[in-house]
Amino acid sequence: MEAILAPLGREPLHDAMRYASEGGKRLRAFLVIESARLHDIPVARALWPASGIEFLHAYSLVHDDLPCMDDDDLRRGRPTVHRRWDEATAILTGDALQALAFECVAAPEVGPSETRAALTLGLARAAGAQGMVLGQALDIAAESAETPLDLEAITALQAGKTGALIGWAGTAGAVMAGADTGPLERYASALGLAFQIADDVLDVEGDAAMTGKAVGKDARAGKATFVSLLGLDGAKARAAALVDEAGAALSCYGSEARDLQALARFVIARES
Repeated sequence: MEAILAPLGREPLHDAMRYASEGGKRLRAFLVIESARLHDIPVARALWPASGIEFLHAYSLVHDDLPCMDDDDLRRGRPTVHRRWDEATAILTGDALQALAFECVAAPEVGPSETRAALTLGLARAAGAQGMVLGQALDIAAESAETPLDLEAITALQAGKTGALIGWAGTAGAVMAGADTGPLERYASALGLAFQIADDVLDVEGDAAMTGKAVGKDARAGKATFVSLLGLDGAKARAAALVDEAGAALSCYGSEARDLQALARFVIARES
């Protein structure tokens, strides 16, 4: 990612792009690289879509933090982009990172044109009005709804907001290999939901110094979450069950899937 950003200039936009891309768990990139390894795709090829999904994730966070969205001052332990610069720069930074994401996924280094087209089409669907952006829109609408969302609605919302990009990343290796995506789709679906439940738990139990962002916001806003609907213990139990589901989905890969299974366990044990 640093090498991809290196040729850019030193305009505030370029510096903000670098700033927004730094840090984080790189979970989505890890999913791309590991799913590629399961299908004997060289890391040199997988690094391009892996970088692309991280740039796209970074864009989503920059926009998500804006005053008109979640209005956050802290991200990854540092001031959010609109606080470090200004709102206009933050909007344009997100726009540029999104474009860069698709440039990475469509790069010749990824492989044949058919592979690049399939990955690009899949990412467009996962990121846009059928996936992440739809989930964000539903989340914003829920804040002003008279009736809090029920469990089914929350699950559908998060399947877009959080799960869609994780689903794309988790199946990227199979797409690159022209292999059956079914097992990785089931794995990524369970993983994405477990990840969001863990986020809801962290909003209740987490520490801002560890998470790198504000905590307790959902409760203060009266938002329906997995914790508010299932209770803290119930949410943790549901997340643990999803981790088991994720691991079982990878049984066809045998011991080769141990790192992805470990990732599922990490998702609900993390502190940030």
